[in-house]
Amino acid sequence: MRRRRLLYACVAAAAGLGGAGGAWWKFQPHAVDPGAQQALWGEAFTTPDGAALAMQSFRGKPLLLNFWATWCPPCIAELPMLNAFFRDNAARGWQVLGLAVDQPSAVRTFLGRLPLDFPVGMAGLGGTDLSRALGNLTGGLPFTVVFGAGGQVLHRKMGQVTPQDLKQWAAVR
Repeated sequence: MRRRRLLYACVAAAAGLGGAGGAWWKFQPHAVDPGAQQALWGEAFTTPDGAALAMQSFRGKPLLLNFWATWCPPCIAELPMLNAFFRDNAARGWQVLGLAVDQPSAVRTFLGRLPLDFPVGMAGLGGTDLSRALGNLTGGLPFTVVFGAGGQVLHRKMGQVTPQDLKQWAAVR
């Protein structure tokens, strides 16, 4: 009887560890696809108002790139913090770009209620593919990528950004 309980406990523990490990793997940023960083700098998006927004114009300075959508509660929750990060660090050369994986009309309506100081580009459904190429295998939102001044990926985060993340990233150049 005692042996059977021990066996069940071991099986349950192994199943729990396996499940936790699988979830951890699924939600961790993975390797950047070969060529994805270079391809990103050649991309161009439009703003919600239809203006051109070339990624090349962000090259040469640190960049926080955030994939978000108006229908994503954690995305909406972190936008004011990202806006404050931009205001506090723009003088130090930091740039922030939000790529909306959403419809332009929804983004325009949202920005009418919560204006942002940093630029927003319309990534549409292609934004999911772009985020996957940058290591977001699940395609979940929000997803944030931090680039150094040389254009290389320094940090990636799947899920809502924290003040500690921003503090750590702000120290990077």
